[in-house]
Amino acid sequence: MSMGAYDEDEYERREEKSTHVDADFDDERTVYHGEVEYDSGESTEELLDQFKELQEE
Repeated sequence: MSMGAYDEDEYERREEKSTHVDADFDDERTVYHGEVEYDSGESTEELLDQFKELQEE
C-alpha cells in the first residue's frame, strides 16, 4: 500500500466514528453543598520565606 492509498472500510469507519454524537449522558448539574478547607501546616511567613529561597536559586 502506498502513502496515498487508503482502505475504504477504514475511512468509512473513521467517518462514522467522527460524526457520531454521544448524547447518552446526564445533563443535570450536580449541586454540592459544604466547604473545603486546606491547611498546609505552614504559616504565611514560612511560605513567603520558602518562596524567596526558590527565587534566589
